[in-house]
Amino acid sequence: MKICFVVQRYGEEVNGGAEVLTRQLAEHLVALTDHEVEVATTKAIDYVTWKDEYEADEEILNGVKVRRFSVAHERVQEKFAKVCDKVASGQASPEEQEQWMTLQGPECPALINWLRDNKDNYDRFVFMTYLYYTTYYGLQAVGKKGMLISTAHEEWTIHIPMFKKMFEIPSAFFFLTPEEKALVNKLFPATADVPDNDGIGGSGVELPEGVSAQAFRDKFDIRDKFMIYVGRIDENKCCPELFKYFREYKDRHKDSTLKLVMVGKEIIEVPKADDIISLGFVSEEDKYGAIAASEFLVLPSKYESLSIVVLEAMKLGRPALVTAACDVLVGHCLRSNGALYYNGFYEFEGCTDYLLTHPKECELMGRNGIDYVDNNFSWKSIVERFDRLLNA
Repeated sequence: MKICFVVQRYGEEVNGGAEVLTRQLAEHLVALTDHEVEVATTKAIDYVTWKDEYEADEEILNGVKVRRFSVAHERVQEKFAKVCDKVASGQASPEEQEQWMTLQGPECPALINWLRDNKDNYDRFVFMTYLYYTTYYGLQAVGKKGMLISTAHEEWTIHIPMFKKMFEIPSAFFFLTPEEKALVNKLFPATADVPDNDGIGGSGVELPEGVSAQAFRDKFDIRDKFMIYVGRIDENKCCPELFKYFREYKDRHKDSTLKLVMVGKEIIEVPKADDIISLGFVSEEDKYGAIAASEFLVLPSKYESLSIVVLEAMKLGRPALVTAACDVLVGHCLRSNGALYYNGFYEFEGCTDYLLTHPKECELMGRNGIDYVDNNFSWKSIVERFDRLLNA
């Protein structure tokens, strides 16, 4: 079977969760099946500006042929923000919703035209994320040859009326979690009659050999106990709430030496404090070492479609503390018994105290997390599920 993934950004330099999942899935399909796998994408790396940065039109990356198309223009932030306000208010006309999609980007008519001209040359087109121009117009270009990995979660954009017709196009859905399937089937009832993977999907989790918590502590000279956040340090990831809760926790526990370690690109400023350590973007080796050295991973984000980092923490035997405001994260907690969820500061405080003072229970949570990931998120099992859906 000849398959083409369609995604807004693609490459080893791209660090978005959906984009990384696309690359991993494409590469594992090449490694574990006989499918011919290609990718159609843009030349952008930055999802804020959509600026063309890749120069080559084509390349072979880890066995996958990648075709890149120029973005028509960079995002016009002021105009986009103004249209966003109108669409978010629920008062936008169909024409204004289409304008929002074009401004959302990445506007790439060359890619859409290529899909339209080449749809008969492929058996399946797999679109990643519902949110972008490449998926919205790309699905219309290829019709029922399209399969969608929507990465949908509860956010205002999923309620824009324009998406109703788009969700009626795919001939199959690959959902990352049961919560995603439930949300999509609820909002778009016609999808309940379309083949899918029952919400058992996600991403494979593989750790490198030789992950060393001690090597991380030695390299960064961190000796105290710490909770760790891994990901984009951004308002959309609810990092300001995390900073607020951590500060309040420390103010109420004057003798605590607990630190908050932040790993990821700073989109917003991290508070200057002796007990908050921002390491910026680190290597994969250091990331895994940091998680292994932590007492637990903390994730305040309300808008997660899977959360690879929670699964990575579980695979490393570390508990996680996540917000109750995200159904997907709560689902991981309930299915794994390897994580806790909090609603508001006082539950955050109570869970933090529990994780710091119950080592035996944390060890059991760690074993539960490992079992959960091993049983549900191996690449072999994910590729097998995906392959069955391709042939549905």
